[in-house]
Amino acid sequence: MDQQKSTSYPKEKISILLLENISDAAVAEFTSAGYQVRKLSGAMNEDDLINEIKDVHLLGIRSKTKVTRRVLEAAKKLQAIGCFCIGTNQVDLKAATEHGVAVYNAPYSNTRSVAELVIGLSIILIRRIVDKNAAAHNGTWLKEATGSYELRGKTLGIVGYGNIGSQVSVLAEGMGMNVIYYDAETKLPLGNAEQQRTLKELFNKSDIISLHVPSSKTTANMITKEVLADAKPGAIFINYARGEVVDLEALKDALESGLLSGAAIDVFPVEPEKNGAAFSTPLQKLSNVILTPHIGGSTEEAQHNIGLDVSSKMLNYLEKGASFGSHTVPAISVPPIENTHRILHIHQNVPGVLSAINTALSSNKINILGQYLKTNDQIGYVVLDVDTRLSQEALALLKEVEHTIKTRLLY
Repeated sequence: MDQQKSTSYPKEKISILLLENISDAAVAEFTSAGYQVRKLSGAMNEDDLINEIKDVHLLGIRSKTKVTRRVLEAAKKLQAIGCFCIGTNQVDLKAATEHGVAVYNAPYSNTRSVAELVIGLSIILIRRIVDKNAAAHNGTWLKEATGSYELRGKTLGIVGYGNIGSQVSVLAEGMGMNVIYYDAETKLPLGNAEQQRTLKELFNKSDIISLHVPSSKTTANMITKEVLADAKPGAIFINYARGEVVDLEALKDALESGLLSGAAIDVFPVEPEKNGAAFSTPLQKLSNVILTPHIGGSTEEAQHNIGLDVSSKMLNYLEKGASFGSHTVPAISVPPIENTHRILHIHQNVPGVLSAINTALSSNKINILGQYLKTNDQIGYVVLDVDTRLSQEALALLKEVEHTIKTRLLY
């Protein structure tokens, strides 16, 4: 098959919009495939995005731009959204599913960046470098060993033993630490790490506690005053996961009382939408506390890898109909088939749609040379390979099938 004509859309008519200064690696992937890209450095609010998205086929965002139901209702041509970050909570996934818009992210690309920083923060905090640095900047020579320790032999407690948590576990053991972890599911440990039965058990034993859980209903405000009260006296607390997980007022109290000897926080319940904006948190001006502006995965390497990962998924969906990795459109991955035209059909997941598709085509003597179907709770996704002579007729027929959400001729 001619790779220069791998999509039925003229490439110059495909509109790709990338917001929030997404890596040039993504831009290079799209342009090398023959597409024009518009890249903007900032996020967009809902009204501005509604105005911009009407003719957009592929949208790329990071964590600040919110893709709401109103945005999706205005996005008549939108095929896919790429979240060039770890999470997808900035997108209304239910609405995206209902509108047949594929949503992709990069769940693994910044794992190493976050894990390395957590280890670095652990060293800085356990040596009380924050206080010594502040004293030096203020003209005071604070050379003392009191309250400063090595990581070797200390116990690191990891809350959430997923991709990042397990990577932190490996690095920590390499530093000579003992590692324990708590996860809602039973997870096989890496190295000598040991799973704990309860969060309380982990807090009781840990010299350093590091959070690596997603944002969900079950993790919202999971670290409360009561949970923090179970911490080992003098423990260090690190949250480079999600801001909604921790009660910051309770954390402030634990730090001021001396229950915790230090903390590093990178994520907050409410964060500014742009650089240079005002920012406030109860943890400001506390001793031995590091505050960073949601940069846990912000390295050149991570952004490059995220750019490659998400853009390649979006291109596979646009040009091949492959939806592997999507959080909305059911995952199908099929190779192109020679001497056919491929039609993609997304429909509400109700009984009888596939039968209606087959009846519509067979009654008009259109031969189906290949057919692939996958569904989730809300929608079904069908990839159809049909006779090239009748593909336009087939496309018109499929658009009229009841419960159709979106259909397009891929090639």
